[in-house]
Amino acid sequence: MASVVRMPAALAGVTEAAIQTWIAKPGQQLAVGDLLAEIETEKAVVEYATEVAGTVGRLLVDEGDSIEVGAPIAVILAAGEGEDAIGPALTAAGAAAPERLEPAEPAAAEPASAEAVAPAVVATPPTEVSVASPPSGASAARLVASPIVRRLARERGIDLAALTGTGPGGRIVRRDLDGIPAAAATAPVATAPSSAPPPTPATAAAGTPEKLTGMRKAIARRLTESKTTVPHFYVTAHCRVDRLLALRAQVNEAAPRKVSVNDFVLKAVAGALVDVPAANAIWGGDHILRFTGADIAVAVAVEGGLLTPVLRGVDSLSLVDVSAAVAELAERARAGRLQQHELEGGSFSVSNLGMYGVDDFSAILNPPQSGILAVSAAKQQPVVDDGVLAVGTVMTVTLSADHRVIDGAVAAEWMTAFVRRIENPVSALL
Repeated sequence: MASVVRMPAALAGVTEAAIQTWIAKPGQQLAVGDLLAEIETEKAVVEYATEVAGTVGRLLVDEGDSIEVGAPIAVILAAGEGEDAIGPALTAAGAAAPERLEPAEPAAAEPASAEAVAPAVVATPPTEVSVASPPSGASAARLVASPIVRRLARERGIDLAALTGTGPGGRIVRRDLDGIPAAAATAPVATAPSSAPPPTPATAAAGTPEKLTGMRKAIARRLTESKTTVPHFYVTAHCRVDRLLALRAQVNEAAPRKVSVNDFVLKAVAGALVDVPAANAIWGGDHILRFTGADIAVAVAVEGGLLTPVLRGVDSLSLVDVSAAVAELAERARAGRLQQHELEGGSFSVSNLGMYGVDDFSAILNPPQSGILAVSAAKQQPVVDDGVLAVGTVMTVTLSADHRVIDGAVAAEWMTAFVRRIENPVSALL
């Protein structure tokens, strides 16, 4: 029987996605695992492979079209079936033709039902993002844009309908947006002065509603779920980092690239996870999954939200390698070029707001990870050394832990190991 393939949830929390490229074509024979399409979300570009064998009967979505998760995107015919099997397959699956999402109002939908065919995920290097231009005579409201291009245009105040694409077939691509200054795109229209008296101020300031981006919706949904369903508890420590800052200065005099305080923090977190393996685990519902290596997610602020790419095997990387890897991940995160697998996995996260000068904060866990370390600014404070009052540089850190996985004593043991490593920073070089 013919199978209806639906738009899957490519990443956690994603409610819409776009077909960037159809890899399979109508009439093409497919085996299980053959690539079907490249699908783009606001966070990544991924390849999808079919889980059923057969012939591509019909592609229901045009390249560049953004549609809801769960909407049908293709029909795959079984052996011996023809075009006449497509209609009954769509009817049996309760699937209507997918509705394209307008760029100004991205829609949200629940994940597809279990009867839908969800292709498997295969990581792919990010490619140039393109947007399908509207057909001749089409209205501006029918302009179709991929999630990443729509997000960038929305954040910069750029009207996509006013652009001429430079991509294949006249498509609008990311470089078309990059050439337009945000200020020029949102410049106010001059008006003639009015002799009317100024309006009387309202007793309360009126707010301006702002539409939620897909990323903001995902953040709201996942963190609300985390805070309401995961039993958080917190452990705070104050670390002396004078020796760390002195060692960092020495390393940066000779290293091929500059290293940051956060690079030392990541190495200390990884070392503490190795020292206290009971903390290097995640909740699995009916089991606890334990790890040996240290895969750590790094919080990266991007336009309109936050991404947490995962740095693999931090315990086995040199300090300089950590610095290079974090910089590369952060750069691609801000450009919207992360791959799906780079946003998945890991048992632990680090969120560093020290560059903003904050004294102390607590972070919300990033499920299914069981720990996240909130790192504040390193500041000079009064300290006591062997009964003598002195001035030292102190950095406050707070561990948020999942009590289903990590007990208080384990959290305290992990924090002790972290402080020991951060206050003896030469361990990051070993």
